Amino acid sequence: MNIKTLGLPLAVAALLALAGCSTPTVVTLQNGTQYLTKDMPKTKNKDGFYEFEDISGAKVKVRSDEVATVRKED
Repeated sequence: MNIKTLGLPLAVAALLALAGCSTPTVVTLQNGTQYLTKDMPKTKNKDGFYEFEDISGAKVKVRSDEVATVRKED
């Protein structure tokens, strides 16, 4: 087999495998607001904030003391 004919299917398979690795997560704030994210949010960074992208694609940044729970979606 030619490397070009073998390379494309392998690349597609790798991308599909990576797409399946996302972990939908629910981030609940102290005030009861819930965000559904595509993947596990970045943990608290140096400035004390959690950063994540919700399912609509909006980037959200909240203070760590406002976050009540971070759990996988059921």
